[in-house]
Amino acid sequence: MILPIVAYGHPVLRKVAEDITSDYPNLAKLIEDMWETMYGSSGVGLAAPQINKDIRLFVIDTVQMFSNMEDEDKGKYPDAPGLKQAFINAHITELDGEEWSYNEGCLSIPKIREDITRHETVTLEYMDENFQEHTQTFTGLTARVILHEYDHIDGKLFIDHISPLKRKLMRGKLDDISKGKISVDYKMLFPKK
Repeated sequence: MILPIVAYGHPVLRKVAEDITSDYPNLAKLIEDMWETMYGSSGVGLAAPQINKDIRLFVIDTVQMFSNMEDEDKGKYPDAPGLKQAFINAHITELDGEEWSYNEGCLSIPKIREDITRHETVTLEYMDENFQEHTQTFTGLTARVILHEYDHIDGKLFIDHISPLKRKLMRGKLDDISKGKISVDYKMLFPKK
């Protein structure tokens, strides 16, 4: 089932999400719905706060990013061909590598994109959908998407990484998003509509 995506301004997007246990109600269905919602909105990642759940859960699929890329561009990223994975109770243990910029957007903040600087690699402790524990290091675009979604479960948004002046200049656009004064081709939940 495709779920509505929470728009900028909703308080759940600013909460630090909680760890869950394996008996979280209907977890398998929730993850399935998150995949369907992500693909239905042409996203490459989706965090539980974006569907109004304040839990430490996100899904990513960078395989599709690479499949849409020209072959010469794929060679720029060490993580090709990408990763499709659900992450439960993720916690960063290390950030490393060069910081680099890439143009990011967010399903909760539609039609706004900015160049965001992030670390090249991230090491996470997390559980998969079967509650198997993992400690793994990710790099390249996969690390970037993970860090973007990880921000969501920590109550942060990609626009928190830009200058206060740029945020001030986009205030009107952000207010319009909160009020639902925007046209998107996926279901959204607007906090001020």
